[in-house]
Amino acid sequence: MEIKRGIPVSPGVALGPAFVVETEGTHIPLRFIDKRHTTREIERLHASLQNAIGDAHANRDAISEKLGKQYGAIFAAHALLIEDPELVREIEQLITQKNYSAEYAVSRAMRRHAKALQALNQPIFSTRASDLFDIEKSILKHLVGQQGDPLQNLQSPVILLAHDLTPSQTANLDPRMVYAFATEAGGKASHTAIMAGVLEIPAVVGLGRILTDVSGGDEVIVDGNRGVVILNPDEETRERYLVLQRQFGTFNKRLDELRELPAETKDGTRVLLLANIEFPQEAPHCFDRGGDGIGLYRTEFLYLNRSRDPNEDEQYEAYMAVLRAIGPDKPVVIRTMDLGADKLFNQADIYLDEKNPCLGMRSVRLCLRNLSLFKTQLRAILRASRHGDVRIMFPMISTLMELRQCKMIVADVKEELEEERIDFNRKIPIGTMIEVPSAALMAEELAKEANFFSIGTNDLIQYTLAADRTNEHVAALYNAGDPAVLRLIDLVIRAASKHDAEVCVCGEMSGDPIYTILLLGLGLRQMSMTPQNLPEIKKIIRSITLEEAKQVAQEAMRFATARDVNNYLREQTRRILPEVVVN
Repeated sequence: MEIKRGIPVSPGVALGPAFVVETEGTHIPLRFIDKRHTTREIERLHASLQNAIGDAHANRDAISEKLGKQYGAIFAAHALLIEDPELVREIEQLITQKNYSAEYAVSRAMRRHAKALQALNQPIFSTRASDLFDIEKSILKHLVGQQGDPLQNLQSPVILLAHDLTPSQTANLDPRMVYAFATEAGGKASHTAIMAGVLEIPAVVGLGRILTDVSGGDEVIVDGNRGVVILNPDEETRERYLVLQRQFGTFNKRLDELRELPAETKDGTRVLLLANIEFPQEAPHCFDRGGDGIGLYRTEFLYLNRSRDPNEDEQYEAYMAVLRAIGPDKPVVIRTMDLGADKLFNQADIYLDEKNPCLGMRSVRLCLRNLSLFKTQLRAILRASRHGDVRIMFPMISTLMELRQCKMIVADVKEELEEERIDFNRKIPIGTMIEVPSAALMAEELAKEANFFSIGTNDLIQYTLAADRTNEHVAALYNAGDPAVLRLIDLVIRAASKHDAEVCVCGEMSGDPIYTILLLGLGLRQMSMTPQNLPEIKKIIRSITLEEAKQVAQEAMRFATARDVNNYLREQTRRILPEVVVN
């Protein structure tokens, strides 16, 4: 038995036989052609490009219908790239000037661009390179006459293992035939990870080398909750996971019964359970899973995969779509654009030469440099605020001055709307994300000027521990249970309580059941997570008393290592609710 650890990107547990996806590209039969045949070769090229564009459009339509237009947009972007005149011209020149075959010219051009992105040694560009490989495969399929995708012809359910999966491969997976997948490469921000979450296929990425250790047909366990892949499990481990699956089948049915019940401890302490959403279409899922509102409405989708920035009316309609779905009385926390770093957008080219974009021009820093873009979004949010309990939240605040600048701009926008006689909520709550250590350390001062905090544990963990959460090589260091992280969270909760500011945790930590009791014991009364995690967390809250939670938190804070913290919390959670925790 071998245990591999990577980055969890889609929760769930699955057992099954391995299906190892070939790592080699399409076989190219001929590299060079006779110069007399260049015209014919270019004709072949253009015919294949048109067919590949057709494939991209077909993928766009199929995925849009299956998952929503926002996911189909990924493949619309593929079509635009295939049509790019500069790219086509580059391939044509390789054929006419170097006598390359169309197949070889396509491969050389696409891989040159992909390798250039990978050479930047930044996870976001590596994930974009997978899109280029996806396009290359599509074009070569029509040039070479490649056989159908083996992933579409599976005869029995499997666990997929691959170096990486392209976005189109992932989007077209059949959850009935693919129980789970695991890849050597990849990170949380990749399109592949997004697709896995939407399809609710358990997935772990960033495992590093694993394909050399497994053969097709080997039994594999994928634990998408913890980021663990187990090859050839021993009988004890296998039985434990089989029991877990059976327990979860019954457990999930019991969770459905909690939908209309409040998230309330056994001694009557109420906890607000909110949902994180990426797109307006996800809002109904919040209430399908028994949520109390939207704790994090990410707005980056409005700016990604587009040739121009969204105007005010487009943004207003996106916010109104959520308000219409959930009603006027439930909170909707709209986070202003968190662009830059791993989220490229229309104006991203300006900042592509940054040596460390995660520490560079991103999020609120970008907004403060582009006031027109920022004000357009604020106007749309404020216009929507008259129709429901809308709240504004700023991401990546690192200093008190940044928060004050943002509040001044909100005041300017309010004044503009008043002059135009456009109605809005003049007392709209304003909050800030706490996701960098400087903000956590200055929480008491920030709490004097913000109505609420939302602790973004994903970034807080990586900035506190200097461990990139999308980098498989340091995945083991990225740990929510690290005492340094817990002490910062405790500091923030205490500061917020002292100044009557609401505080929520909206990172992945809030949806991990082993941390629920700890967060409750530290004083947290709001948690926001992906909708599918809501029932599980509600069950834990309803299974304990506040006093029990406080005792667990006090004990956990005494440990000096993440391993000890996590082992203790796992045992305490298993004692209260064994269905949700595996060794």
